[in-house]
Amino acid sequence: MEVLVVYESVFGNTHEVADAVAEGIRSASPSSQVRVAPVGEVTAEQAEAADAVVVGGPTHIRGMSHQRTRHAGAEGERKAAAERGQEPHVEHDAEGPGLREWFDTLPRQRTAVPAAAFDTRAGPWIAGGASHGIVRRLKKHGFDVVAEEGFTIEGQEPVHLQDGELDRARRWGADLQRLLEHDEAT
Repeated sequence: MEVLVVYESVFGNTHEVADAVAEGIRSASPSSQVRVAPVGEVTAEQAEAADAVVVGGPTHIRGMSHQRTRHAGAEGERKAAAERGQEPHVEHDAEGPGLREWFDTLPRQRTAVPAAAFDTRAGPWIAGGASHGIVRRLKKHGFDVVAEEGFTIEGQEPVHLQDGELDRARRWGADLQRLLEHDEAT
């Protein structure tokens, strides 16, 4: 099975979760080929060719990010890091195309490819979650969504994943692989 894990990340947290999810998928099915890639490097053809797609992004203003929220977040971290006398914790492609722009390039899938969505968020429910918008867009493009999850970040400048979230992401990836295999078998 070829699984494509697509992520958008500003501060690196969603990137770390994407990597951990991929590790979980590989641990549950060592024969699976899992590719983890930032959203700006994934074409519509690559998404369509995958046997399953996992899509994740950060939560900004209770939902999926916009170009302006990515830019504001990156700029805020650059300024705060300069004040701390440190290097900023910003992904190299943080201000590039995000999931919204990527979804705009995707045609509707010819077959219902299994998919899952995840996000990083500041709290359990009050902060909302980008995964809800990711799920809507996946369904709109003809994907068969089998799972959705949120992973919690905390702190300020720079924010970081809450303790245990990467382990939870690995477990979720392993559980997700079993769902994908079940979905493929039916």
